[in-house]
Amino acid sequence: MLRLTLLGPVQVIVDGAPLTGIAPRHRAVLAYLLLNAGRVVGIERLIEAMWGHDRPETARSQIHASITAIRKVLRAAGAAELLETRAGGYVARPGAGQLDAREFTELVAAGELRAALDLWSGEALEDVQAYYVGGARELWKDRRLSAYERLVEAELAAGRHEELLDRLAAQVAAAPLRERLNGHLVLALHRAGRQADALAAARSYRAVLADEQGLDPGRAFIELERAVLVDDPALRPVGAAPVVPDPPRRSTFLPYDIPDFSGRAAELERLMGEGRGAAVVAIDGMAGVGKTTLAVHAAHRLASRYPDGRLFIDLRAHTAGREPIDAAAALEALLRQLGVPADRIPVPPVERGALWRAELAGRRVLVVLDNALDAGHVRPLLPGHSDTLMLITSRRRLVALDGAHALSVDPPGEEDAAGLFERIVGERARREPDAVREVLRLCGHLPLAIRISAARLQHRPRWSVAYLAGRLRDHRRLLDGVSAAFALSYEHLCEAERRMFRLLGLVPGRDIDTGGAAALAGVCEEEAEELLEGLLDAHMLLQLEPGRYTFHDLLREHARSIAEDDGAVMRLLAYYLHRSRAAMDRLFPDSVGQREGIPRPVAPIAPVRDAAEASAWLDAERSNIIATAVHGPEICLGLLALAMRPFLDRQAHHDDALTLHSLVLQRSRMLGDREVQGRALADLAWTYWRVGEYERAEEHAHQALDVCEEASERARALLTLGNVALRRRRDAQARRYLGQALDLTRIGADTWGEAQVLGILALVLDRDGRPEEARRHLDLALALHRKVGNPAGEAVTLDHLGVVLRHQGELAQARARHEQAAALYRRLGNVTDEAVALNGLAEAADDPVRAAEEHEAALALADLARNRPERARAHAGLARAHLALGRAERACEHGRLALGLYGELGVPEAEEVRAFLEHAGRSAGRDRAASPRRHDADGPDTSPRS
Repeated sequence: MLRLTLLGPVQVIVDGAPLTGIAPRHRAVLAYLLLNAGRVVGIERLIEAMWGHDRPETARSQIHASITAIRKVLRAAGAAELLETRAGGYVARPGAGQLDAREFTELVAAGELRAALDLWSGEALEDVQAYYVGGARELWKDRRLSAYERLVEAELAAGRHEELLDRLAAQVAAAPLRERLNGHLVLALHRAGRQADALAAARSYRAVLADEQGLDPGRAFIELERAVLVDDPALRPVGAAPVVPDPPRRSTFLPYDIPDFSGRAAELERLMGEGRGAAVVAIDGMAGVGKTTLAVHAAHRLASRYPDGRLFIDLRAHTAGREPIDAAAALEALLRQLGVPADRIPVPPVERGALWRAELAGRRVLVVLDNALDAGHVRPLLPGHSDTLMLITSRRRLVALDGAHALSVDPPGEEDAAGLFERIVGERARREPDAVREVLRLCGHLPLAIRISAARLQHRPRWSVAYLAGRLRDHRRLLDGVSAAFALSYEHLCEAERRMFRLLGLVPGRDIDTGGAAALAGVCEEEAEELLEGLLDAHMLLQLEPGRYTFHDLLREHARSIAEDDGAVMRLLAYYLHRSRAAMDRLFPDSVGQREGIPRPVAPIAPVRDAAEASAWLDAERSNIIATAVHGPEICLGLLALAMRPFLDRQAHHDDALTLHSLVLQRSRMLGDREVQGRALADLAWTYWRVGEYERAEEHAHQALDVCEEASERARALLTLGNVALRRRRDAQARRYLGQALDLTRIGADTWGEAQVLGILALVLDRDGRPEEARRHLDLALALHRKVGNPAGEAVTLDHLGVVLRHQGELAQARARHEQAAALYRRLGNVTDEAVALNGLAEAADDPVRAAEEHEAALALADLARNRPERARAHAGLARAHLALGRAERACEHGRLALGLYGELGVPEAEEVRAFLEHAGRSAGRDRAASPRRHDADGPDTSPRS
């Protein structure tokens, strides 16, 4: 059995025998940890406790050596788990009955004073020397004397004054200034018939007090001295029957359970399950989310299981104009709720805690601790071994509360939120479901905001829900109560967390990662993560996915309202620029040279380890980068567009590309920066070509040629013009543009650009009836793409080679090239161009069933990528396949869709599809005449499959 002693020599005792060989410094460290048992003690605090301000240079290493030595001793005693390492330091966790100081406190609280005093074997911390020891020793001496005074009082009441006199006199000699102790001696002497000695003892105390402190005794002592002098009969011991305590009251202090409680089925089910025995449940959530309402409602439902008391206290951690209630005051209130008389409640907080645990022992009590600040706020209030259920609510996650079951409460879903609104408002809510959804959206589904809004409507019978929604849109001050709740949460943050909270309010994007937050605040990533996690624990942030942090909508508005930009958004945009460049270099190493003009970052940026990490980061941050470019400072936008363009193009994020390149164009024109302006025009021209906006593509490409001086950008503009001309079947024009582009790429030794141009020029040659020359161009393009390591260019070239082979009738080889291209695109995650390859694969099929299947797959991807040219191509291919299968109605349906798209694109294929529809329409008419009940367009596909 392990025993740890502080009330005398500091010892580790195993099976009755003290362990030897523990150095004095190690005992001092162990004693300090045991005095703070259950609390994390940091190394700086340990150093201060050992040496105060006179710390040696080796202080830290001495503490580490002491911890190592203590662990060795504890392991030998079979109690290695007693000392734990935590993020903030060390914590000692002695078990029940192992630590004499804890046992003393619990026995005193339970009124077992003689047993408590018997634990002492000398002066507290008797053989320990350290800076903290003097104060700690005096504190425990005071506690010991207080317990002795209470014991003497009980002994005097029992008439045992004679037995007390010798020891009592010795205690007074050791502590001559303790008035209560001196009073007990005076009374004991008087009751022993020694009036003169009693008065002498009183005079002695008066003299010592005057000499030492210049004070007179208190009123109670003066009254006692007067009573002794006149031999007041009231001082004589009176036999009395033992007092039988009243049975404990069945206390119920739960607040009102609101009748319109709604939803929270999953949370209630969890709490009802916890309510089958003893447990501590920490309910956390942001301000206004309904933690207290949930806890009180659950407590009322669980009340019948806890007949010995249902207690409630508001700890006021987030109450405007009020300080949080400390543990001592909370314990007093809870003990009073349990029916403990005020004169039985001790003053020292430790003794109150022990009495609280003793009172709960053997009872089934439900306790709601509402509005707690943090784990330290409620730790002294936790029950010991009892059948108590304790529900704690806090705006902060109580992660340091060992043994507590965590229940995080989020804003309710739309159905539960609507249910709450309807229960308060009634029929009007059911008549306007769309307006209700808008009100809930404006309230961010936050119950406090919903209640404020619903109450406003409830008391204004002439308002409609739609009118309320309009008022909320135009006058957000209608939710001032929510802002006040947020402000209180904000005040309880540390200054660094407040600054981070304010700066996050400036972020234009929907969420942020640790790197972005570090750049925003100008701190390292480790500090940023610590601050973000602190805000998350305080429910000032949400984490919808690992590593990413965001706001509730109403909290975002609150943060924005108090934010001041100290250059934070500029730092964030710079981070996005440099991190994007690093990601692009991983994903598109073939185009690294195009990004050489982007300067290196001043502050270090976390490296991007591989292509998978680069892709994941860009997928997560793309919308945030664009939002920051749109709403942030107008700096480095041209460089950002240069970095982002391969990702935006190849992943078919064309809307974002148009937004970013348009911003760059506007900004460069304002600044007169012709180089950036030319690049933005070339980028816009290319993007417009990709989405099928051919006129705008031509317009921007011509403007780029007017502005651009750089050969590579002029070549890109000419390539776009060549592509547009090819789509419109203006082959001579295409050949001229592409020839000029090819010359520019070769003059500039632009291998990457030369390969691209060769691939498109091959299609023009193929249409001119020069397939062999086309294939030579494609072979060269393929070699160049492989040389620079451009798998996307390789896929394009393979797809074009499939087109040329199909035109030569080599269908098997054509399909093989299209399949290779599709596989490459799939590996690259390039959906829009995979649709191109699948359409090519279908066009090279010798079976209409297979062609239909592959065009359907292409159509699905083209729809996903919003790729109009390939959607049109897929519908046209499906029309041909269905007609070949005898499904004229379905052929016409797809033909009409293809015609509409080709018409929007303004390309010659529209006329071909129109002619096809005339032919297919005649076939459909013949089919209807032959089989009037046939439903080709709507019925199931029953054609045979190969």
